[in-house]
Amino acid sequence: MTYTRAIGLVFGSAINHIVRWLALSKIHPNVLTFLGLLINIWAAWLFARGSFTWAGVVVIGAGLFDMVDGRVARVTDQVTRFGGFFDSVLDRYSDLALYMGLLVFYASINRFFYIVLTAIVMTGSVMVSYTRARAENSIPKCKVGFLERPERVVLIIIGALFDRMAPVLWVIAVLSNWTVIHRMIYTFHEAERLEDAQLRLAKNRTDEKRKEPVETKRTD
Repeated sequence: MTYTRAIGLVFGSAINHIVRWLALSKIHPNVLTFLGLLINIWAAWLFARGSFTWAGVVVIGAGLFDMVDGRVARVTDQVTRFGGFFDSVLDRYSDLALYMGLLVFYASINRFFYIVLTAIVMTGSVMVSYTRARAENSIPKCKVGFLERPERVVLIIIGALFDRMAPVLWVIAVLSNWTVIHRMIYTFHEAERLEDAQLRLAKNRTDEKRKEPVETKRTD
């Protein structure tokens, strides 16, 4: 067994125990989602103060709630359409709260360039989610692209814990907006393919109707 496999098993077992304990406590999954938002707001406050290491630790704690709320919902048979919607909306607020904390910090030390960079990161992060949601109104699925929320959160944690936030912001800025472009191109091709299929289907139906024998009335 490899070290990564062993770590994965230990971590997965710990998560399962937490999920079972939360299920027994009868706490509602939406409450867990809301607690995750509050913890991310705390992390944002730490970012604004410049306490990056502690902010990274707090984001890890918030990530725990993000991992277990859906599992608790499934274990306790409380999966609802609103729950999924609520989770997605609060995830966006959590992301933006962290970036707002960074904006406040960079503004406090007069780093104009990094204020702009963080704003670009915020825009890209929101657009990654928006392009998928909007695309899936036109095509069945649009989950292409690398930088979704879990990857962004991991990068933020790495940047905070190892004091490498500046390069992390560059990575998120580039890859999040590249993911948006990738999803736009993918949606264009998929929408075109679906429209072509619909046109062929309509044409085939028209051709079949033309081939049907025409009934004639007999007159005596």
